[in-house]
Amino acid sequence: MRAASVIDYRRLARKRVPHFLFEYLDGGSYAEVTKDRNTADLEAIALRQRVLRGAVNIDTSVTLFGRKYDLPVGLAPVGLAGMYARRGEVQAMRAAESARVPFALSTVGVCPIDEVARKATEPFWFQLYMIRDRAFLKDLFSLAKEAGCSALVFTVDMPVPGSRYRDYRSGLAGESWLTGNFRRVSQAMISPRWAWDVGVMVKPHQLGNVAPVLGKKSGMDDFMAWMGENFDPSISWKDLEFVRENWDGPIIIKGILDQDDAREAAAAEVDGIIVSNHGGRQLDGVVSSTTALPRIADAVGDRLTVLADGGIYSGLDVVRMLALGAESVLIGRSWVYALAARGQAGVEHVLDLMRQEMLVAMTLTGCRSVSDIDRNVIDSV
Repeated sequence: MRAASVIDYRRLARKRVPHFLFEYLDGGSYAEVTKDRNTADLEAIALRQRVLRGAVNIDTSVTLFGRKYDLPVGLAPVGLAGMYARRGEVQAMRAAESARVPFALSTVGVCPIDEVARKATEPFWFQLYMIRDRAFLKDLFSLAKEAGCSALVFTVDMPVPGSRYRDYRSGLAGESWLTGNFRRVSQAMISPRWAWDVGVMVKPHQLGNVAPVLGKKSGMDDFMAWMGENFDPSISWKDLEFVRENWDGPIIIKGILDQDDAREAAAAEVDGIIVSNHGGRQLDGVVSSTTALPRIADAVGDRLTVLADGGIYSGLDVVRMLALGAESVLIGRSWVYALAARGQAGVEHVLDLMRQEMLVAMTLTGCRSVSDIDRNVIDSV
């Protein structure tokens, strides 16, 4: 099948990667109410079609944290992304550079910071979880500085991992080492292209940035156990002091869903926030990013840069999010589906699809630039 949309890439990814990896990417927490809301609420936003507006020479560029990008779309940090294609984070970074959009590397990616930095020609963002081992965090800050990372994405909505039923059903979590390994290997055996491309050709299978603390215990079960033991539920706004002591670049807080938290972030003088519910992978039943975004944007005004993610699968969705108050968006599942199906070329294709779809939407809503996209673009009926 030739992919014409992100949904097509999702179908291709399901066929190509082992079941447990697809379920890890595709799933949400508990009954996936919030994950489904992200998609449904955004789809329900009707754009206001305007004609004879002379929308030519459309400019989709945006400036974020002192850098100009060609699209108001970035590749969000996704854990384990390097398990979906050979050196997956490197391929995604190269796609982002080709499209001139931001790329954020996850703390729990397969490719370590220094590997991505060696292959990069432009600065990328680094995403950080607050974990108990502060000495290790200081090492990560140092590595990110040495790599020339231009911004820090500080994820705050994962003080404890959410419960994801699909991971238990697929064999990724909750099994003994022997049973879990047997189920995952069995699934890999019926995905021969993935098994060769990633299973055989990528060694060792470990999370590059946390390998120093995992040591020889670098299997999937070890990673899941490490997450449960090391994520820090005591995290508070005071921990921003620790972050600032070790990072002097832009700080973007990811995981803001309430306007009071957004005001706290503005008062703390961070550079940006990402309106996000972690793709519906943490606290199920909370509001969608679509619902939270306009009230957060109203609450903080222009005191900081407002980004958003959640349920974004097309250029139309990008325009909807911008109209609701985001200055740019991040996509997660969308780019990893494409990475799993076609590697770097797939990610580049998804970004180009979003650009083309944005051009259509901007033309038919009378917007010549990203700054023209506001709530007047939304049909309020």
